[in-house]
Amino acid sequence: MNSLVISGHILTPAGFINGDVNIVSGKITAIRGEPTAERDVRDSTRSIILPGFIDLHVHGGAGHDIMEGGEAARHIAAIHARHGTTSLLATTMTAPVEDLLVAFQAMAEICRAPIGGDKTGGARILGVHLEGPFINAAMLGAQPAFARPLDMAEIRHLNSLVPIRVISLAPEVPGNLQLIPGLVAAGFIVQLGHTTGTYEEGAAAIANGARGFTHLFNAMTGMHHRKPGMVGAALAHAEYAEIIPDLLHVHPGAIHVALRAIPKLFCVTDSTAAAGMPDGEYRLGRHTVTKCMGGVRLADGTLAGSSLTMDQALANLVNLLGLTLTDASRRVSTNAADYLRLADRGRIAVGAWADVVVLNGDLKLTNVYVEGNEIER
Repeated sequence: MNSLVISGHILTPAGFINGDVNIVSGKITAIRGEPTAERDVRDSTRSIILPGFIDLHVHGGAGHDIMEGGEAARHIAAIHARHGTTSLLATTMTAPVEDLLVAFQAMAEICRAPIGGDKTGGARILGVHLEGPFINAAMLGAQPAFARPLDMAEIRHLNSLVPIRVISLAPEVPGNLQLIPGLVAAGFIVQLGHTTGTYEEGAAAIANGARGFTHLFNAMTGMHHRKPGMVGAALAHAEYAEIIPDLLHVHPGAIHVALRAIPKLFCVTDSTAAAGMPDGEYRLGRHTVTKCMGGVRLADGTLAGSSLTMDQALANLVNLLGLTLTDASRRVSTNAADYLRLADRGRIAVGAWADVVVLNGDLKLTNVYVEGNEIER
């Protein structure tokens, strides 16, 4: 039975305390300490202990892309864990079914296997985010041109290999809106993205059970005061939505709008193989993308995912956007856990998995624990 004690300023669901977290066999068994004001946390010499980051939109990292199959998912989980992501959804691209099968078959064993021992392993892969192929061919963004209407048989087969947790789709594609209730009843979370849909189509999708929006503002119809578009539907009706806080995909002002309008807005990286790597060319599904000047783009200049990591996302929220550390932590962890209906991740609480990040006052990571196992950094 492995046991561990981590000490410092601990962010609990009730706020910060100055004390200790006890961990036994990968679970949090006790939290002890005295309440402390957040304003004192970053000025202290003691460590800051937050829930591990949860990223629901990860295409790649460390030079690997989920769609390549093989050992790619292990490398991707490892690089993101070193940046504080303790659990993630492997995110597939719009692709022919044979390409999707390669990715799913490679992930099947990884998703079912336990994390390795101390100082090994990577982030827990909770399942798949199927970003396409059920999107609008007129709003591909950086997705390859293999969009098609929703196919329940294809989804069931893929889900039998690896659990699909989130499905992004365009509700205006004929047949998609009508199939949302069936997807929700089967346990899938539906979110709207890569869409030319109207405000009305977005609102109808939410009424039919869609729960979120894929990289809000990107690859969807924007808001105009006489034509609110899919962005307007999100701002008016959504409880949850993803957003990419690399400050390239979305202007800081637009992020502030979303923070005010969407109660449980959460951050994702939309990271590609370029995450954790130097400038150069990488794969994104069937595309070649280039990392340069902090961004990842197609040859025509279209943004193609990112090289963002969640530790940088947290720093951007606090240092550049002015969020409190408590609020920022919710946006990179707790809200995503709640979106997946996971009560045992995304929070430092007794009975939860010991997914924990330790930072200094400059918000630089010093330690990462996945299910109580320390990640070699």
